[in-house]
Amino acid sequence: MVDISRNNRVGEYRGLAGPYWALRPVGGGREWEAEPGRVRPAKPIERLRAEVALCNARSRGDVL
Repeated sequence: MVDISRNNRVGEYRGLAGPYWALRPVGGGREWEAEPGRVRPAKPIERLRAEVALCNARSRGDVL
């Protein structure tokens, strides 16, 4: 999913948090809440970019 209210931040849907959707970064991390009307499905290229960024961070030792 892409949260358009947060500069097109890509996240995975985790469930409902009251009237909001709970999203978390691809590969883990701190969840955030997003308004359902401000979220859209991620395009394949957006999902790929998020996954590559995670792999690069892991190779640098930034992410366990």
